Amino acid sequence: MNGGSVRQADSGELQLLGTLDYRTGPAVREAGRRLIQASQQASLVLDCAAVEKSSSVGLSLLLAFLRDARAAGKTLSIRGLPADMQKIAKVSGLLELLVPPA
Repeated sequence: MNGGSVRQADSGELQLLGTLDYRTGPAVREAGRRLIQASQQASLVLDCAAVEKSSSVGLSLLLAFLRDARAAGKTLSIRGLPADMQKIAKVSGLLELLVPPA
């Protein structure tokens, strides 16, 4: 498994990748905050399709990124939430907050 990371793709969207757990969480948290603040786009997309494995740390990161975007006056939508993250979000009552129904 790969360590977790967040990056900005050529398209401008943010991509969350790898394993999200207590070891990778702090670095991913800080990198995501910096990317959100530096983005010139008012509406950001965070693609989670490349997340290989996630504990509840992954959900904490998503919530933190939503707060970061709001604080920067931007919107953040989440796409491609993997099944394990969806299950944790559903049990936690956060699924509709993270991925609003279409």
